[in-house]
Parts: sequence; structure tokens; C-alpha cells
Amino acid sequence: KADVGYLPGDLRLPSWMNGGEALRIFGMIRRRDMLRQGPDLAERFALDLGVRVSEMSRGMRQKLGLVLALAHRPRLLILDEPTAGLDPLIQEALRHLLREMAAAGHTVFFSSHTLGEVEQLCERVAILREGRLVADASLEELRRRSQREVTILWNGEASAPENPPPFLRLAAREGRTWSGHLAGPVRELLVWAASQPIEDIRIGHPDLESLFRRYYRQGSDAS
Repeated sequence: KADVGYLPGDLRLPSWMNGGEALRIFGMIRRRDMLRQGPDLAERFALDLGVRVSEMSRGMRQKLGLVLALAHRPRLLILDEPTAGLDPLIQEALRHLLREMAAAGHTVFFSSHTLGEVEQLCERVAILREGRLVADASLEELRRRSQREVTILWNGEASAPENPPPFLRLAAREGRTWSGHLAGPVRELLVWAASQPIEDIRIGHPDLESLFRRYYRQGSDAS
């Protein structure tokens, strides 16, 4: 307990307790002086430790949960949806703090449905589908395994050919725009594109949200 910090998805504390009392009691349980770091963390999160839990908003309870998870400087930090209920400024303060802890050698493990923040913070990503682990790798490795995303803007809707080349798998056609995945070398695509009436073409690695959707589509296709 002394080396682990945990924030559940739905933190529940006694209604009579205020932030200072929570730090004192949790410190006794963990046998750590959480009142040393707690007030500084509360200041970073703009939390008044004198307010009772019964009078706290959803966001204030979330801030208190973070303070209780962080105040003893745990070696392992487990957070479930840590930014839920927080305003953008406090979310950024939390991300900055988590980066500081990771740089200092602490392990930060958190679950989130906000994939943008996962992409900003995490060195390694695990994807669960229906309770089963379907991917576990660094973000860069997941991108390397995936096909590149391609977006083509034609000069006019009528100028687009009826069928794409064999190395381009189309996912959507919307007016003058094609979007899909590259199933061959980039050079083949560029040589083909040079002979086509194309206004613009973009080739890139998918972001985490796109990767997440692909893993879920693969599961749907298999079923």
C-alpha cells in the first residue's frame, strides 16, 4: 500500500471528511506523512482541503482522489479515468505532474477513453476488446505494424477513376475525396499518383483513435 497510489473510477469517501482529514487518515493507513506533499498538490489542482466531501462537486472529489493517490509519491500509480470531471487547465496540470513522475522513475498505469491524452502521455499502450487484451506495445510499434493512411483529393469528382489501384484499399469516397489504407510500397502510390488528375494527397501513420477503431473492426469482422 505504501508504494502504490490508486484512483478508482468512482471515488467514494465518508461525507463528513474534509481533504485534510482524508490526507491524515490515508497517511496513517499507508504509514506515510501525506500532509507534507498533500497541500502542495492541492494547490496545483486548485483544491480547498478544508471543504467537506458532502459539499464537494464531482470535479473537487476527483481532485481530492488524485491528491490522495499522489501525496505519498508512490512507485506505482494506477489511475482509472483520471481527468474525468476536471477542467482543461487542471487536466494540463495533471499531465505535467504525471510526466514529472514518469521522468523520475515512477510507473504510471492508467485507463482512459480519451485517446488523445493516452497518445500525449503514454510510452506503451494496451487495447482491450470485450475484456480481452488484443494489443500491447509501444505507440510507435503499433503504428509501424499498421498500414499508412492515405487521403486523396481529386481535381473534380468526375476525374476520379472508377476503381482504385490494387495497393490502395479504400475505406470511403466522399465527393472529390478518397480515404483509405496503403497496402503496398509508398513508391508505387507516388508513381501512380503522378499520372492522375490529383489536387492533393496525404500519406501518414494513423493516430491512436484510428488504431483503436481498427482493432475493434477486426473483432467485428471475425465474429
